[in-house]
Amino acid sequence: MDWRVRRLGQTVFTVWAVTTLSFVLVRLMPGNPMGAMVRQLEQQGVDPVRARQLVELRLGVDPTEPIPVAYVDYVMDILSGNLGQSTYYAQPVAEILAQAMPWTLFVLSWSLFISFFIGIVVGALMAYWEGGKLDVGLTSWAILMGSIPYYVLAFLLLIFLAYRLNWFPTSGRAPTGVPAGFNWPFIKGIVEHATLPVVSMLVASGVASLGMRGNSIRVLGSDYLRVARLRGLSDVTISTQYVARNAVLPMYTSFLISIGEMFGGSVVLEQVFQYRGLGYYLLSAMYQRDYPLMMGGFVLITVAVVTALFIADMTYGLVDPRAGGQNSESY
Repeated sequence: MDWRVRRLGQTVFTVWAVTTLSFVLVRLMPGNPMGAMVRQLEQQGVDPVRARQLVELRLGVDPTEPIPVAYVDYVMDILSGNLGQSTYYAQPVAEILAQAMPWTLFVLSWSLFISFFIGIVVGALMAYWEGGKLDVGLTSWAILMGSIPYYVLAFLLLIFLAYRLNWFPTSGRAPTGVPAGFNWPFIKGIVEHATLPVVSMLVASGVASLGMRGNSIRVLGSDYLRVARLRGLSDVTISTQYVARNAVLPMYTSFLISIGEMFGGSVVLEQVFQYRGLGYYLLSAMYQRDYPLMMGGFVLITVAVVTALFIADMTYGLVDPRAGGQNSESY
């Protein structure tokens, strides 16, 4: 069997397995959306009997339905493109995720590219001057950055740069009172709201630089580097254009794998900054026992991560021709 067909089958199986496991775990969580919504109405002064009647009219799903029956119904709805109705927001799940996903992708894309760009450049310089003061200093910095949890850095940035210095907004994803569109005040506000979440995720650059350093050291003894030195090229040119270009190839897969790690990190990070992206709504759905929205978020993240890994396998041979051929899976 061709390895591409096998990888496609593994991708489909992974999506199905994670979706099934997530569905069962979500349904086994204590509490239910009906109870949460009834309590919310009771806190607003609604009579308990009337509150339960209103909730029964509003809910489009029955949280007390047996798991096997509910699972079959949910799979059939997914295959037809229906992710269900949010029991808390009273909106289609697909509509909520479609509105939230671009904001999360905006933060993640900048975080990924900046962190790996810094990691690649810094890692190449560390390897080229291995054992020197620059290598020791940057290695210490990379270890420190890699050991700081992103949410700790997020709280520190929020306290000092947002609350104390008022350099950045404390919450939200876009400026208020500014018409949305392609205009400078709106674009500037979006960048300001996204800056702290992006900087919080840049702790990944420390891990990337250490990985790049190890890859670079392995290629430093190559013959083409000796030729480059004989040509009189500068150390910076050799380290960035020769060493980095060849050492970066093994990091291609880890770059795509980190997409999943950052999706997971966005759940907490967006809650810290009150940034209404995918992670914010997913955590909100957990609090409210919003089964359809929880499952929609899990399915979307699973598909994104598995698709990234599948793309890595399919394209690694194009990025690095040395890895081409039969069974050229990237991991």
